[in-house]
Amino acid sequence: MSDLSLSEAMDNVYASLRANNEDIDIHIAALKAAMQREGLTEATFESAKLAQNNRQGRKTMQAYFRKRGVAVAFAS
Repeated sequence: MSDLSLSEAMDNVYASLRANNEDIDIHIAALKAAMQREGLTEATFESAKLAQNNRQGRKTMQAYFRKRGVAVAFAS
């Protein structure tokens, strides 16, 4: 897997979420690696770009990512 920038990794996660979570685990791993390279402990996603922009969708996403070692926050 090549080293992606944080913004590229986040864009891949957004694309995967829109594509019914296709290859989401691969994109989460790439995001986690990019976060580690940049010294970040939390990924902040824009709510408007999410496929399910409701409370339940955000909580499900947070729980799934947390199980894979990525803390998630949401921006308006």
